[in-house]
Amino acid sequence: MNAFSPPTLPLTPDYDAWPIEADILSVEHDARVVTLGWSDGRQSRYHGIWLRENAADESTVNPATRERILDLSALPAWPDIAAAEIDDAGALCISFAPEGRKLRFHPGWLRAHDYDNADDPEAPLVPVRLWHGGPSTGPDSLDASGLLDAEPASETEEAILAPALESVLSKGLVRLRGLPTEPGSLEAIARRIGPVRPTNFGLLFDVKAKPNPDSNAYTSIALPPHTDLPTREYHPGLQLLHCLENGVEGGQAVMLDGFAVAEALRQRDPEAFAILTRVHWCYANTAKTSDYVWYSPMIRLDTRGELLEVRIADFLRGPLQAPFEAVESAYEALMTLQAMLREPGFAIRFTYAPGDLVIFDNRRLLHARDAFEGTSGHRWLQGCYMERDEIRSRYRMMQRARRQRRLKVGQEP
Repeated sequence: MNAFSPPTLPLTPDYDAWPIEADILSVEHDARVVTLGWSDGRQSRYHGIWLRENAADESTVNPATRERILDLSALPAWPDIAAAEIDDAGALCISFAPEGRKLRFHPGWLRAHDYDNADDPEAPLVPVRLWHGGPSTGPDSLDASGLLDAEPASETEEAILAPALESVLSKGLVRLRGLPTEPGSLEAIARRIGPVRPTNFGLLFDVKAKPNPDSNAYTSIALPPHTDLPTREYHPGLQLLHCLENGVEGGQAVMLDGFAVAEALRQRDPEAFAILTRVHWCYANTAKTSDYVWYSPMIRLDTRGELLEVRIADFLRGPLQAPFEAVESAYEALMTLQAMLREPGFAIRFTYAPGDLVIFDNRRLLHARDAFEGTSGHRWLQGCYMERDEIRSRYRMMQRARRQRRLKVGQEP
């Protein structure tokens, strides 16, 4: 007697797991569009051309890489929907003409990519929360003492990293505590998130007072609120600063939410805000061995008018090269912003302890430092840069792992 083998769902055109939130109960179609009725009452429309391009069969994607190999323009004609039905596994089956090909689609994947009902397909992974500072505030702080002992991609690692990444994605900042203080351990910590971005300062850089410095950061003087490397076409999206030693007097870290400052400027002085989104400032770092220059607005918005990045560093601005009639208004807007950056209500202040690691969005957060007495002890931070893409990718991978675990539990007898 043969064991009964239940019908299986098709693959999806990616490596993710897609739980089935609702079953497909009805299917209607014409030559160009299929309409699905779900068990929870939702209706979803999908274009035939979209379905054909997003199939998961070997004529559409390479099964080894899940990357698309289909060239739509190479099809014999526009892919019309000749027939549509739900099979015994609950998958959507489409017959395409004149190609004469029948393809199956996973209902969980279709539901997750329902562009007909999507409110905002480009919404951030974690809702962005603006924040203000003040004397009683500080960064989100988490115990990360077991991070390097955890197996990579394990649930233990996820329990430490997931809330940390959520804080960075939401508020642009997190402080991890209890990490090792061995020089170079920052690289191993950073690679738990993703690749490190090297710059002319190295893969890792040492932030401490030293002779013949090539940056104000490598002195004991105060640093004003700024983003790092605005002189680059793509200035780094993330910065990590890891405290190895700190026994000096002074040297408190200062952090501001640049998005909160920018939004406050938009409310208080809309014209100044508009000028800073329009005027291209020169950012320059002309050192003895390198010469980086880039032009950009100080505040950048995305296509929806939402804040995308701030690029602020007074000590790295070159001579303004704006139209003659725009120069004075540009400086007026700049000075309005500079005055706001000194308002204590925007800033949080804290002292680094050995083993602390701060991760922050370098295109959103402004960081600063109080002066410290260089002869009072040692202050040694190691830093590195990464990209926003890495933290988003790592967070998506953890979401994928959670979905796969839920599916596995749901499939167990």
